[in-house]
Amino acid sequence: MLTDSTPTESLRPQFWSRYTLSELNHNEWEALCDGCGSCCLIKYIDEDENGDVDENLVEYTDVACQLMNCETGYCQHYDTRQQYVPDCIQLTAEKMPNMMWLPEHCAYKRVYKGQALPDWHLLLTENAVITQQQMHAANIGIAGRCVTETGMSDEEMETRVVNWVNP
Repeated sequence: MLTDSTPTESLRPQFWSRYTLSELNHNEWEALCDGCGSCCLIKYIDEDENGDVDENLVEYTDVACQLMNCETGYCQHYDTRQQYVPDCIQLTAEKMPNMMWLPEHCAYKRVYKGQALPDWHLLLTENAVITQQQMHAANIGIAGRCVTETGMSDEEMETRVVNWVNP
């Protein structure tokens, strides 16, 4: 995720359209994240007997990982998240073929599939305020509309499926 403290010196011009995911450096990889937080929502993913996932059958809930700040939509311990949540998925280029459940606007998924970044992406607008406004207008992001998984039963989570995240 690109933040004010992320060094931009190592971001190659238009790296997202010139290189594959496996060719990106750490800062480029992190800069692809739009910060929507959708990947941190509890979701129901059914696999067939071959382990394949039909992305059209993935159901997202509005229930977020215990580390998510539901007001801001950011992980409270991003850099060390796996120390707190060992099964937190570490997104890598190698795992992308099995991660098509990511939202359709996800830059990692779009670059993997050879698609352009959404017009509102920070790498294109180069303005965090404009990006946030355009993401909000496009109904993208979990900030202000998720709840924490802490203390929630599996049965309650099953009632919280939403339709505002599209794989």
